[in-house]
Amino acid sequence: MYRYIVKRILLMIPTLFGAAALVFFLMRLIPGDICVIRLGSGGTSFTEQALAACHAEIGFDKPLWLQFVNFVWGFCRLDLGTSMWSGKPVAYEIAARFPVSLEIAILATIIAVIIAIPLGTISALKQNSSTDLVVRTFAIAGIAAPSFWLGIISLLVVLDLTQIFLGKPWMPPIDYVPLWQDPLRSLSIVILPAVTIGYRYSAVAMRMTRSAMLEVLREDYIRTARAKGLINRIIVNRHALKNAMLPVVTVIGIEFAFLVGGLVVTEQVFNLNGVGRLLVQAVQNQDYTLTQAIVMLIVTISVLSNLVVDVLYAWLDPRIRFA
Repeated sequence: MYRYIVKRILLMIPTLFGAAALVFFLMRLIPGDICVIRLGSGGTSFTEQALAACHAEIGFDKPLWLQFVNFVWGFCRLDLGTSMWSGKPVAYEIAARFPVSLEIAILATIIAVIIAIPLGTISALKQNSSTDLVVRTFAIAGIAAPSFWLGIISLLVVLDLTQIFLGKPWMPPIDYVPLWQDPLRSLSIVILPAVTIGYRYSAVAMRMTRSAMLEVLREDYIRTARAKGLINRIIVNRHALKNAMLPVVTVIGIEFAFLVGGLVVTEQVFNLNGVGRLLVQAVQNQDYTLTQAIVMLIVTISVLSNLVVDVLYAWLDPRIRFA
C-alpha cells in the first residue's frame, strides 16, 4: 500500500511541472502589456523610460527562460511573488478569498454525496419503477438547469418563505466571516450557494451511482451471494455498493477540484469574493503573477484530489494496489 502511494506522489511532480510550463507560456501569448494598462489607466500618458522601469520592476526585462526558472523556483519555495496590478503579495490576495471558495466546495461536496449515493442506489434497486422515474427526473433537472438560474431561484424562494413565515424577507450577509470565528454567520453566507452547487453536483454523481450499481448488480458474484441466501441489505451494502463506488469516487474527486476555482458565475450571483472571481479579474488585468499562482493552486488541488481518489481506489478494491 505504501509503495502504491509513493508511486502516485512521484507522478505528481511531472504533472505539476507540465502545468507550470503550460500556464507560464500560455499567459505570455495573451495580447497586451500589464505595464501599459497600469501606466495608462485613466487616460494618462507615459514615457518609454517609465515603461522600461515598469518592466524592470516586474521582471519582464529578463530572458523568458530565466522568468520561467524564477517562477518554478518560487513555487517550490511557496513564494508566489507580488501581484503586478495591486502590488500586494499574491499569497495575501489568495488567502483573503480562498477560505470562502474552499468552504463552499467542501459543503457542496458533502451535500452532493448525501443526496447522490442514497438516491442513486435506490434508483438502481428499483429500476424502471415510479421511484426510479422520479429520481432520474430529479437528476436530469439538476444537470439541465443553469447554475445562475438555480442561484437566483434559490434566493427568491428564501425571500418568499422568510416573508411568509417570519414576516420580513431575509438575505444572507454580504461580508464573509471565517467558519472558526462565527460558524453560524459563516454557514448562513455559504449555505445557499453550497446547496445550489451541491444539487447540480449530486445530479451527475447520482446518474453515475445508478449506472454503476446496475452494472454491479448483474455480476456473477452478486447472483452467487443471492443463491447462498444472503439478505438483500448485506448484498447491497457489503458487496455491490463498495464495488460500484469506483467511478463515483472519480466523479466526486474531479468535481471537487473544479469547485475551488470554477465558481465564477455562482460567486457573481451570490456576491461572493472567491478564487474564481479573483482569477477572472487577474486575467482581465493581465496580472501574470496572480493568474499563474491561482492556476497552479487549482492544479495542485486537482492533483491532490486525484491522489486521494487513487488511495480510495486501493482501499475499495485491493486488487488495484497489488497490480
